[in-house]
Amino acid sequence: MKNILEIDSVLLKFKSTVILNNVYLKSETGIITGLLGRNGTGKSSLMKIIYGEIIPNDKSIRINNSSLFKSARSPKDIRYLPQNKFIPMYLTVQRLLKDFNLDFSDLISFFPEFQKHYKSKLKNLSGGERRIIEIYLILVSKTKFCMLDEPFSQVMPVHIETIKKLIIREKQNKGIIITDHMYEHITEISDSLYVISNGKTHLTNNIKDLQKLGYIRNS
Repeated sequence: MKNILEIDSVLLKFKSTVILNNVYLKSETGIITGLLGRNGTGKSSLMKIIYGEIIPNDKSIRINNSSLFKSARSPKDIRYLPQNKFIPMYLTVQRLLKDFNLDFSDLISFFPEFQKHYKSKLKNLSGGERRIIEIYLILVSKTKFCMLDEPFSQVMPVHIETIKKLIIREKQNKGIIITDHMYEHITEISDSLYVISNGKTHLTNNIKDLQKLGYIRNS
């Protein structure tokens, strides 16, 4: 069954400054939805609004035409990878995989270097290794939708390519919303692409659209 997440009528103001205005975005199973925009345009804020961490001035958020916040939101419906660390450093890889009901053999099929880290605590991993674990947990966990905020920024290029393969695999099971300043990776794997400009989302089709919206410069 295809699941559909829709966000519209979003209004977010800080004092007299409008950050987001009448924003619309759609995510659905089988689709990778890219979200681009220059720094400070509200990409992370929009994800936090969808997840319920920021309460905007106005919003409409629906999963399969059912309002997300009229009843208690189930954690299994949406997973969110923030830019900042969010997992206690004393937990082990083994414990985290168990808590998220995930398979270690699948993790090492993508990242074989973690074979030696099964019982390692997060505090004993490098920053890049911790980020890979965070990405894997959010991306592969059983959920209808997941949102990834800057997943490529703290990992090595060789791991970026592996993460992209994992994202493409997981889109068969869930809707994925992803944003990152490394836009080439986003445009490469996205099936649908939005750009936030002047507080609004614009559905785009190609690089020329990104140029017209001022996100990238003409070559």
